[in-house]
Amino acid sequence: MTVSRNAVLAGCLALLLSTTAQAADYEIDTKGAHAFIQFHIKHLGYSWLVGRFNTFSGEFSYDENDPGSAKVSVLIDTTSIDSNHAERDKHLRDEDFLDVKKYPEARFVSTGYRDLGDGKGELVGDLTLHGVTRSITIDVNHIGAGKDPWGGYRRGFEGRTGFALADFGITRNLGPASRNVNLWLGVEGIRK
Repeated sequence: MTVSRNAVLAGCLALLLSTTAQAADYEIDTKGAHAFIQFHIKHLGYSWLVGRFNTFSGEFSYDENDPGSAKVSVLIDTTSIDSNHAERDKHLRDEDFLDVKKYPEARFVSTGYRDLGDGKGELVGDLTLHGVTRSITIDVNHIGAGKDPWGGYRRGFEGRTGFALADFGITRNLGPASRNVNLWLGVEGIRK
């Protein structure tokens, strides 16, 4: 049985289109409050200080057939820090910590993604905070993807990471238990 050249080309084209159809760009749904950036750090070693950044934006690209090609970019308004205590937030915004007058934004831009299977992965990227840029690794868990009730398509992830404040030039000393901050990230994206 012979197969025509056109049939082979059509088959190759269909295969190519089926693999690229999975790649998509998403806008992080901050307008619907379906995303968050939360932090927690020990306060003097006696309790936990928990807060979040209320204002941020970003986008990501993800391909189920090639997770390693994933890309993420997030811009954070550091003035939007919220620890549920106005006086403390004022202190967190000043020169002792975020120095938001000088550094009103933080940014994360991914540089690589390693798929670990079962929806888990490691996202590596450059975090710019307090005027310092360093590479961090975020442990990622793919929550799910599918159609939403409004005719769109969504995909969600969560991520966890931590780092030393001093690595980003924040050197206010609150004791050895308060050197590292932990981040918990929730990202739900709407396909563009």
